[in-house]
Amino acid sequence: MTFAPFTDTAVEAKYQSLPEPLRLPMLRLRQTILDVAAASLEIGPLAETLKWDEPAWLPKRARTGTTIRANALKGSATHYALYVHCQTSLIETYRRHYPEQFSYDGNRALIFSIGLEPPAAPLEHCIALALTYHRWAKLMPAQAPR
Repeated sequence: MTFAPFTDTAVEAKYQSLPEPLRLPMLRLRQTILDVAAASLEIGPLAETLKWDEPAWLPKRARTGTTIRANALKGSATHYALYVHCQTSLIETYRRHYPEQFSYDGNRALIFSIGLEPPAAPLEHCIALALTYHRWAKLMPAQAPR
């Protein structure tokens, strides 16, 4: 897998500071996020920055999606997470679609282990749902994306 160059030196420094076992899985997750956005006209370009000292991505186009963040799971050298805003319905939506494919942390994160590659299609779908959240979240539940 080829990784996109960093556009923010603080984000790049954060990745360089990750413990070695977590760096490659986190780089893969970053690339997946960037690839999902690049493949979708609905999402458009992303802003990549640090929020709460964690790598974060948000569509540059207003009212498209919510910020997603990624980081090593606090206190763990073997687990990392994809975080979403805890006051959204995203984790509930993820659980409805993928009850067995992911481990969850309350209403705020998908948890991954460095030894197990996350399932590609479900992960890409979850990322796309977050990055388009404001476009579908106010729809009636029956109209929300499947």
